[in-house]
Amino acid sequence: MALHAQLGGTVLGLLLALFLDAGSAALADYGWGAMSGVGTGAGVAFLYRAMSQGAMSVVVPVSDVGAVTLPVLVGVRFLGERPAAPAWVGIAAVLPALWLVSQSSPDPDGGQRGSVSAGVPSALVAGMGFGVQFLAMAQVGAGSGLWPVALSRVVSVAVIAAVLGSYGAGWRLSGSPWAATVAAGALGTLAIVLYLEATGQQLMTVATVLSALYPAIPVLLALVVLKERLNCRQAAGLTCAAFAVGLLALR
Repeated sequence: MALHAQLGGTVLGLLLALFLDAGSAALADYGWGAMSGVGTGAGVAFLYRAMSQGAMSVVVPVSDVGAVTLPVLVGVRFLGERPAAPAWVGIAAVLPALWLVSQSSPDPDGGQRGSVSAGVPSALVAGMGFGVQFLAMAQVGAGSGLWPVALSRVVSVAVIAAVLGSYGAGWRLSGSPWAATVAAGALGTLAIVLYLEATGQQLMTVATVLSALYPAIPVLLALVVLKERLNCRQAAGLTCAAFAVGLLALR
């Protein structure tokens, strides 16, 4: 599924670059785009692996830890970014929000639904991949157009194919999930295009943290579609995430 999703995103990325591109990218922009694709491919492949091993409402927020931490640390330590005081409070609220959202719902007998640690190692690897994706894409220059994004999608497909090959996984996908899988990949491409636009208008640190709050959506989908239960900690986490978004949106 990971490969087919990214193929769908790649097709959309190429079409957007062909028909909407109006920029002029330098060689460095393509290099950053390719590096972002490496991060995307690793992140997507290991996230799908994590979701096959554990609950989506757990592994998705866990994967977000690396996606948040790596770009923020690099932005502050090496790029000289200095978010405003409200933004720092919002950043500080993100990690507890992710931790709370990732707490599993208990069974009626007091136990946990499955192992809490199931899929966590793969989710952490995915998080580091997404961190590289965010960090590298933010370095693409303003006015570079969409070809660096398209290149990142192509590279991500190659990385996912390599990961699948290393695990001996099959590449075939048939039946009703195919359309939804391809659509998910296309939405991922739209998301990275919007992220690139956001980094041109505000600090990478803030744009990354806002983007990294996406686990709230899969958790809500898991509750509605998969009938996973929302406990008090997860409710508090979603509230904390909304609080963080409000602070980070302040200019």
